[in-house]
Amino acid sequence: MKTIYADNAATTAMCPEAINAMTDCMNNIYGNPSSLHHIGQEAARVLTAAREDIASCLNASPAEIYFTSGGTEADNWAIRNAARLGKLKNKNHIITTAFEHHAVLHTLKKLEKEGFEVTYLDVHSDGYVTPEQVAAAIKDETCLVTIMFANNEIGTIQPIAEIGAVCKEKGVLFHTDAVQAVGHVKVDVKEQNIDMLSLSAHKFHGPKGTGVLYCRKGISLLGLMQGGAQERNKRPGTENTPAIAGMAAAMKKACAEIDKNAEFVSGLRDKIIDEVLSVVPRARLNGGRENRLPGNVSFCFEGIEGESLLLYLDLKGICGSSGSACTSGSLDPSHVLLALGLPHEIAHGSLRLSLCEYNTPEEADYIIAEIPKVVSRLRDMSPVWERIMKEEQK
Repeated sequence: MKTIYADNAATTAMCPEAINAMTDCMNNIYGNPSSLHHIGQEAARVLTAAREDIASCLNASPAEIYFTSGGTEADNWAIRNAARLGKLKNKNHIITTAFEHHAVLHTLKKLEKEGFEVTYLDVHSDGYVTPEQVAAAIKDETCLVTIMFANNEIGTIQPIAEIGAVCKEKGVLFHTDAVQAVGHVKVDVKEQNIDMLSLSAHKFHGPKGTGVLYCRKGISLLGLMQGGAQERNKRPGTENTPAIAGMAAAMKKACAEIDKNAEFVSGLRDKIIDEVLSVVPRARLNGGRENRLPGNVSFCFEGIEGESLLLYLDLKGICGSSGSACTSGSLDPSHVLLALGLPHEIAHGSLRLSLCEYNTPEEADYIIAEIPKVVSRLRDMSPVWERIMKEEQK
């Protein structure tokens, strides 16, 4: 039985370009980039080229790119940095949304315990926030707005440029968690008025364990750790040269092919959404159809548990998820779906399929054929579904 991988929002398979860049480094570029001898300087040149390539993809300057261990570290760094800068100016108010990734939410919860005030903007039932909401929430004490570029569970893309413009007008720093967006939709930090941005390589066919914090020139960036002088004295520790080279290669390829891939993947996405909704009763799409990540499909099916759905689909060779991989061990319903206003019993029956350019139309057809069968089988065993049907017949 063939395996269909439809969990690319959790992580992606590495592309050949990333693998080749990494293996070349591991075989030939083994020096420490901080060493002054020629072997170390070979590694330093790899880092410089990677920084330039990544900056070009974001329309940033190489001096604004800082390498991290991934999106979580970059989120923590950006938010805590903005909070510390705000505190120096007696500003202790931060604005975010109720459906951010936990790397953002947990960092903000910790800052609340340190005396910061956080406003959690409600998201509309279709999964979007508006610039007007942000503008209304900003006050004199606001030091940061942090709103994700695209939601990791339901795929809705926020009006980042417009929100950034509001922040720019008000003189407030704007950070966006762009982990799900980079490599899949166009990101331009200048046009979209972004002050700080987080990204992670393994979401666009790069290696795990490496990412980037973009920090606009002119913003004072304080280090999170103490140690060496790497990353311009901001992030100590010997750089992972092979992983950084792999990240740059993957990002360069993804951004070069972004239009072609988006058109192909969104076609698969729309076909799955249309067919499943037309066949499965009491199924709903989570998040709006417009301004949605090309590969994101998020359903809720009444009367069943998402975990059971995933296990049965896995038996059929389909790998999906019920939400964020970072919370897959939790029995609680997704905070993202609850933020949309869904009741617990419906939010429990969620399924996220995330596609990429490696998927095929034949795989989409197989997914379309198998989901109704699995949902029907689970509903036949579900007392919750039985109750729903009895209530309908009254």
